[in-house]
Amino acid sequence: MEAKMSMAASAPVTTKQQGGFDLVAFAAIVVTILSWASSFVVIRICLGPLTPIELATARYVAAGVIALVYLVIYRPMPERRDFFRLAVAAVLFIAAYAVLLNTGEQTVEAGPASFIINTMPVFTALIATFALGERFGRWGWVGTAISFGGVALIAVASDGGFKLDPNAVLILGAALCSAVASVLQKPLLGRLPALAVTAWILLIGSVPLFPAVPATIQALAAAPAEVNWGVAYLVIFPTAIGYLTWAIALKRLTAARASNFLYGVPPVATLIGFVWLGETPTVLGAVGGVMAILGVLVVNVMRKR
Repeated sequence: MEAKMSMAASAPVTTKQQGGFDLVAFAAIVVTILSWASSFVVIRICLGPLTPIELATARYVAAGVIALVYLVIYRPMPERRDFFRLAVAAVLFIAAYAVLLNTGEQTVEAGPASFIINTMPVFTALIATFALGERFGRWGWVGTAISFGGVALIAVASDGGFKLDPNAVLILGAALCSAVASVLQKPLLGRLPALAVTAWILLIGSVPLFPAVPATIQALAAAPAEVNWGVAYLVIFPTAIGYLTWAIALKRLTAARASNFLYGVPPVATLIGFVWLGETPTVLGAVGGVMAILGVLVVNVMRKR
């Protein structure tokens, strides 16, 4: 979703993008935060009756079908040079991200999982340093160390004391996939409407999940009604709407600035998890979550000063 390399030529940077208040971008960020925060809880509800791959398939193949209808009607075609970038971003942002996150949430609760995922801005800043030539600096490395230290605490925190949970590492991998996709997607948003980019990402990203469709249909038929409603919610809100509003935010803001707002997702996800599922974080997990977000803030705020 990021990369400034062609933005200067294809879409002039406005004063709003340079630092002013952009109401549309702000509204898009708020919708993204609310929809993505709730997804961590709904994923926990759906896992069990559905395997991680089946849940990813039910969510993203359905979203891919909706995207296909849009693409057939409006036919927004990316340039030939963009297809490889689009395909890599789509597979990372959809199939790889979903399977890694779903697998991780089998044992990692919604709140801690959202804190780990939201180290994505740290990865984005690191990648932008090498791919886009952006400065990282001392504060960037300090923030990275704090954030990853927090993830380490989350990974070993449990009600029984210190116990490494490998699934936390898988969720960290999902965050890395999301960051790489963010960097890859940004130039596309300078040449195509946000809705078109989102549709292509959803369609192409769902293709690796096609082989799991038959097993997924059988699992959904045998699953409780709340699981089917949960999948429908995931398709409509966190996926179709959330991905679109995130693309709009990235189109109107720099990737680093847009990603910085996402530190609001973990507290909201933790609150929803507590109210809906009764999930209460351990002391170590809470400290780790605070450290993860503090590191993100250091990377995206202090290093710029």
